[in-house]
Amino acid sequence: MDAALRVCSSPVAPRCSAKPSPLDPSICQPTAVGLPCWKRPACGPLFTRRRCVAERSKEDPPVPALAETEDEKTQSDELETRMVTDMELLVTIRYTLLCYAACEAPLVLTLGGYMYGQNCLFLVNDWHASLVPVLLGAKYRPHGVYKDARSILVIHNLAHQGVEAATTYQNLGLPPEWYGALEWVFPPWARTHALDKGEAVNILKGAIVTADRIVTVSQGYSWEITTVEGGHGLNELLSSRKSVLNGITNGIDVDDWDPASDKYIPFHYSIDDLSGKAPCKAALQKELGLAIRPDCPLVGFIGRLDYQKGTDLIRLALPELLQDDIQFIMLGSGDPDTEDWMRSAESTYREKFRGWVGFNVPISHRITAGCDIFLMPSRFEPCGLNQLYAMRYGTVPVVHCTGGLRDTVENFHPFAKEDSGQGTGWTFFPLSKDSMLGALRFAIQTFREHRSSWEGLMKRGMSRDFTWDSAAAQYEQIFEWAFMDPPYVG
Repeated sequence: MDAALRVCSSPVAPRCSAKPSPLDPSICQPTAVGLPCWKRPACGPLFTRRRCVAERSKEDPPVPALAETEDEKTQSDELETRMVTDMELLVTIRYTLLCYAACEAPLVLTLGGYMYGQNCLFLVNDWHASLVPVLLGAKYRPHGVYKDARSILVIHNLAHQGVEAATTYQNLGLPPEWYGALEWVFPPWARTHALDKGEAVNILKGAIVTADRIVTVSQGYSWEITTVEGGHGLNELLSSRKSVLNGITNGIDVDDWDPASDKYIPFHYSIDDLSGKAPCKAALQKELGLAIRPDCPLVGFIGRLDYQKGTDLIRLALPELLQDDIQFIMLGSGDPDTEDWMRSAESTYREKFRGWVGFNVPISHRITAGCDIFLMPSRFEPCGLNQLYAMRYGTVPVVHCTGGLRDTVENFHPFAKEDSGQGTGWTFFPLSKDSMLGALRFAIQTFREHRSSWEGLMKRGMSRDFTWDSAAAQYEQIFEWAFMDPPYVG
């Protein structure tokens, strides 16, 4: 291969004297395209320690579980910390190799029957692939390779940035002068101790600096990440690139999520025939041991049990919410404390609450089809898919007014369009218990007292186009814009 097309990962120094780098030449050797390959199945202290534990003989004395000295506990904690650090390093190297391979593939592989060559487009998803635009600028374009190619960064969640210790940079195979593109310094309050300089590398930042265009998964989120509240420390950099920043709402699989043919729900229905919706609700109530009551509003939540999803707000509001005559179903896993709370809440509110700890695809479909109201109190939501599924199934969403939730859920206005109504659900702001309860009470009252308005809400949500066909057309427009401007040159 021509030297200009080679991508060489230079030998790197070990991060510390006791631990060789997995890219050290004594462990790895370059391939034809300069990428490292593993010469042995396992290397480094992480695997050695695991073997030592596994190879204990039966004659060895048992390790005391409770009689651990302070020194032994400190050593155990240090060992666990080192193992986590080793694993994080291996994950970073894994994605580094992925990025190198992605850059080489169009030049050397036949893909779909032909070779892409240099005139191509790289669609880079999140920090995991964010070294691709950096590599294009640092190691290819200086040699005249990929001078007509473009890269587009797609940010699904800015909270995940691929931040690693500054010493990780030497494992990335980048020229020293490119360190500034990835340089990251934590503010003093985020450092571990007084002597910590807070120096790190931020892989996602490198892509934000070098990508030709940037796309987020909703228009609202593309604005939020330029604010102090939603920028996770990158808001100023993203604001400086506003001219190439766009948002496109994700699509959904309308074959898997179709109430007219869904294999996981007991009855089918459509926007033209809603008769199967009520039997789905009754079947769900029976399956989960709730009273079968068509007139009782059934509220559902599906999602990860963590701070982002606002489950703490649900915990805070539930006692007051369940004073009303409603039923509530939660499905999710994550924070162990919230999982325990779900189990406890089910025991406390046996007639009204069900908590399914874990994730189950069939039951998620049945909750989406059987509930009347779908609650999403996320603190931030780049796009959100569950509200799209809910509307497709005629389940009315109540969501926090943020990111993709604000873009996709139109607030209900009962007197718009000559009193025929407008909107597909309820949005609330600010993110507080009172504002969430207020929106839920409006939804519950509408369900009970204004059935014609409720049916209008259901049908308007079901008629919305959230297919990938619509999203793909917008992506194609972004692709055209990317090739109109000159490529990034560092």
